[in-house]
Amino acid sequence: MAIVEARGLTKHYNGRTVVDAVDLDIQTGECFGLLGPNGAGKTTTLRMLLGMTPPDGGRLEVMGFPIPASSRAMHERLGVVPQQDSLDPDFSVIENLRTYAGYFGLRGSRLEARIEELLGFANLATRADARIHELSGGMKRRLSLARALVNGPQLVVLDEPTTGLDPQARQIIWQRLRMLIAERRTLILTTHYMDEAQRLCDRIAIMDHGRILDVDAPSALIRRHIEAHVLEVHGTDVEDWLAARGVPLAERTETIGETVFCYTADYVPLVESLSSFPRLEYLHRPANLEDVFLKLTGRDLRE
Repeated sequence: MAIVEARGLTKHYNGRTVVDAVDLDIQTGECFGLLGPNGAGKTTTLRMLLGMTPPDGGRLEVMGFPIPASSRAMHERLGVVPQQDSLDPDFSVIENLRTYAGYFGLRGSRLEARIEELLGFANLATRADARIHELSGGMKRRLSLARALVNGPQLVVLDEPTTGLDPQARQIIWQRLRMLIAERRTLILTTHYMDEAQRLCDRIAIMDHGRILDVDAPSALIRRHIEAHVLEVHGTDVEDWLAARGVPLAERTETIGETVFCYTADYVPLVESLSSFPRLEYLHRPANLEDVFLKLTGRDLRE
């Protein structure tokens, strides 16, 4: 059953189409990734899903509610972790949770039990009375996630939840998100970390220029768009190596600066051909979601 259903979702700004007739089906209980370079239209798409921006065309339902007409009712069952922390710096950790819970009518023993549960989930029980400025970046993100769960939402939207965090803090956030996935909560995740999307998401939509380029499980996207093996070769002799190989040994190559990316089903002949070029260095790895993303959206810098 689809918890989000969009048909022909469209948005224009100043005569420019930023979301172009997008169709989306997000299933109940899945972690769904929405990926795209800057300016792809994913933020506008999210804002329409959240009822913050009215579409100019198409049809949208979230949790069975027509959006934006029933946005208020939809928000009762929604949790949002914004990209930028919006925690109240004048309140402690527990005061932030209590204040936010008050918007959903939680009071008394029910409220205190919920807060205790969320502090444990976020591993912040010992920091309940700490002020926001006393928290690390990872603690703030865990508190933002806990706050988004105050109302027991069916759907949780996370906008780049681990941006700026160190590897240890990212791992903790991933653990908490996996707990939500195990509870069959529906998550919509945007991120610029391809490894994060590949690890967490059941399905991923890759978006660019306002359109959905492809949607599928990460492993299926990789199989469909990229050869099984990638060899990254770099060094001052890389052009000589390319010229000396004669018949191409890779199904596809891309040259970026001094690095050649070789995509192939059989990497052994490529590695053997490098033995005559000791000044070259190489990395052999399996194809990944970042390869798919770059193939579909290009390598040009978006700002």
